[in-house]
Amino acid sequence: MSAVRAATFERSVTLELDPVPALLDEESRTWLRELRAVGPVHDAAVGRLHALLVRAARFEASRRRGSMPFVREEELREIALEAADDALLSILGKLDDFRGASRFTTWAYKFALLEAAVKLRKRAWQGREVPLDDEGWSGFPSSELGPARSVVQSELVDAVQAGIAALTPHQRRVLLALAVNGVAIDVLADRLGTTRGALYKTLHDARRNLRAHLAERGFDTDTAVEEGL
Repeated sequence: MSAVRAATFERSVTLELDPVPALLDEESRTWLRELRAVGPVHDAAVGRLHALLVRAARFEASRRRGSMPFVREEELREIALEAADDALLSILGKLDDFRGASRFTTWAYKFALLEAAVKLRKRAWQGREVPLDDEGWSGFPSSELGPARSVVQSELVDAVQAGIAALTPHQRRVLLALAVNGVAIDVLADRLGTTRGALYKTLHDARRNLRAHLAERGFDTDTAVEEGL
């Protein structure tokens, strides 16, 4: 627990300057007080919290087990334990962020679920090719965009393809990877050396530009969404 102790040292020595908020439920107040303590009280609280996080991470791993038959049970347990470890460090570094909107354990539980989900998504893509090359992109079949049974639908498909082609290479790469090829955003962030937030921003900009392209050509962007475009 040396890394955990290092992560909480500064918070522990400034305890008197950072009291537990008075409006929290008693259980949450106890968690915060003991996690900010030093010595055996702190260590015992960290141990209990880690055990809770392990259970949460194992729950998420079990929930996703059916979609990952190629992963051995032992590896899933290792992923869950790693997720719990990372969640613990994140929580100890963000104790001041807890405002009591839910119980402390509920708040903490979500850290483990998120860490486990991210690690499991990355494991699912391990060894798989992540399509990133947009050079020479010439559009995709209309069947992938939705039904194209009428002239209007065919024109819409053509407009969407033209709009995607007009995006910047990075916007097109991100849009195609996330929205068309179904690449997990955590995996894409790793492969591109960026963050989830940056990718969400790029995806938002790409979709906004695509909608503007369609609107300029007189297409109803709401209809385009309904068609799966």
